Amino acid sequence: MKDPSRTNQELIEENSLLKQRIQELEISQVECKQENDALRESEEKYRILLSESPDPAFSFTPEGQYRYVNRAFAEGVVKPVEDIIGKSIWDVFPKEEADNRFASLSQVFRTGKEKVIEVRVPRADGDRYYVTTITPIKDMKGKMLSAFCSSKDITDRKRAEEALIESEERYRSIIENIEDGYFEVDVAGNLTYFNEPLRRIFDYSREELLGMNNRQYASPETAKRIFKEFNEMYRTNIPVKILNYEIFRKDGSARHLEVSSSLILDNSGALIGCRGIARDVTKRYKREEEREKLKEQLQQAQKMEAIGTLAGGIAHDFNNLLTGIQGNASLALMNLYPSHPNYERLRRIEAQVQSGADLAQQLLGFARGGRYEVRPADMNDILEKTLSMFGRTKKEISIHRNYRKDLPNVNVDRGQMEQVFMNLYVNAWQAMPEGGEIYLETGAVSFGDDHGMPYTIRPGRYVRVSVTDTGIGMDQKTKERIFDPFFTTKEMGRGTGLGLATVYGIIKGHEGMIDVVSEPERGTTFNIYLPATEKKIIEDKKDSAEILMGKETILLVDDEKMTREVTGELLASMGYMVYEVGSGQEAVAVFMEKRNDIDLVILDMIMPGISGGETFDRLREINPEIRVLLSSGYSIEGQAQQILDRGCNGFLQKPFHTENLSRKVREMLD
Repeated sequence: MKDPSRTNQELIEENSLLKQRIQELEISQVECKQENDALRESEEKYRILLSESPDPAFSFTPEGQYRYVNRAFAEGVVKPVEDIIGKSIWDVFPKEEADNRFASLSQVFRTGKEKVIEVRVPRADGDRYYVTTITPIKDMKGKMLSAFCSSKDITDRKRAEEALIESEERYRSIIENIEDGYFEVDVAGNLTYFNEPLRRIFDYSREELLGMNNRQYASPETAKRIFKEFNEMYRTNIPVKILNYEIFRKDGSARHLEVSSSLILDNSGALIGCRGIARDVTKRYKREEEREKLKEQLQQAQKMEAIGTLAGGIAHDFNNLLTGIQGNASLALMNLYPSHPNYERLRRIEAQVQSGADLAQQLLGFARGGRYEVRPADMNDILEKTLSMFGRTKKEISIHRNYRKDLPNVNVDRGQMEQVFMNLYVNAWQAMPEGGEIYLETGAVSFGDDHGMPYTIRPGRYVRVSVTDTGIGMDQKTKERIFDPFFTTKEMGRGTGLGLATVYGIIKGHEGMIDVVSEPERGTTFNIYLPATEKKIIEDKKDSAEILMGKETILLVDDEKMTREVTGELLASMGYMVYEVGSGQEAVAVFMEKRNDIDLVILDMIMPGISGGETFDRLREINPEIRVLLSSGYSIEGQAQQILDRGCNGFLQKPFHTENLSRKVREMLD
């Protein structure tokens, strides 16, 4: 029945609304069906996608049962899909692995938060490694229903990491076992890593060395040089090699390293430091340093030898000139009475000739050829004799003696040794212009093969003489040059620069050595070492000033015409018959003709063509008994001594006085 209170119009409107609602419901049902179809289609696509995915995917119940697994997971555990779904973790994996997985799963169900874990799946063909993301699945009310897991196979990456770790371990093992030092530093130069050999080189503890900056163990100069080298490497990215990197150990001792270094860059190419190998080359460096010193000594010796040869040649020619002057002066004096106006002038000429001969003697001494008369001598006696001459004129100098009483003898030319010490005394006096003290000391030392001295000397026993002054001393630069000829620190006109050069030459000529110790304002000490001898001292015989006469026949051989003529006249004035020749060839020819008449040959040593030595040998072949007196502007040392060793009877040093010539000739003939 109709409600009487409602009008037809209202009923019509209500029916219309009901129809509209029915239509909306029908449309909604269609849309819902479409959405469900789409959802089912989407779920099917997702299921297919998961099923075909190369990455394992699966879901769990809170109890650890598999609700879903895809084919990649089944293949990973090498089981069929149907044998996994509905089974527990412990049915699929070994207990320990299953316990670890379930612990992670329980944490997700307990916290409701997603978790990422790394898992290992044991397989017969090799373990596989995965990164698994566990995502909780909840209902509308937030209740935990299950957990969905997706995995990513990281086996290749894992194996690469393990290979890298293994490589690094092998690399570290090699680094720790090499003999050279290895280091890594940051961009500030602080040590961040080093091996044990490097620690031993530096001699610090690992704790002390770690973080230490290179400026702490290198000199400022070295640190500055290293900074420059490394900056260049940072700029160019080209490895550097430093050949002499000097560092100081904990005890302060220096070590010399050879360092090769290269940059360390991070993955982005940014600079984070550098690494390098350090080799301890201290021993090699010291050997090279010693070799350089020896090279310098050799160059010095060669220089001195060359200058000595030049000086010897000059002295030889100078002595020949002096012989002519001396001879002519002597001949002139023979015909003059002492009251003659020219008599004193000629005597002064002779005195000047003697001064020139002394200068030539200095040159020969420097040339190591000044040993004229080598005999056993007592160095204490020589020192006292020279001191008596020096001390009389230098009253402002105090002299202190410390002589060894049982001092061994030495084989020396006394005149040359006196010259040595007079030069040293004068040198000391000039270093003490305000006065001072000289200390003399003698002793005996023995040197073996390992003598440790910076000289090449023969092993054996030596006599040591030390001359010390309290003068101004010398710096290193001056000390290195004091034995150079013509080097002097004195004002112009106050020294020739030959004094110490002569000392050096004489000592070397006696197979000795000389060493100098000096510092500015701390005085100077000259240490002289001369070979000791067992020979006994023979007392000197006083030479007679008388001119000794004779009647024998003499063959005079000299290539210098003036020397030959004046010597011939001197010999003739003494009563001798003289044959004069100017070469070795002429001497041999005349001797072959006059061999039965000639009693003595006076032979010059240095001649063009056939030398004095070869001439001597040819004369002895003709007559082995012939007496030969060798004469030279050089000294007895060197070639002259070699000729004397072959049997030559005597030696006459040019220039000579008439008395010396007459006495030497008589020694040969009597």
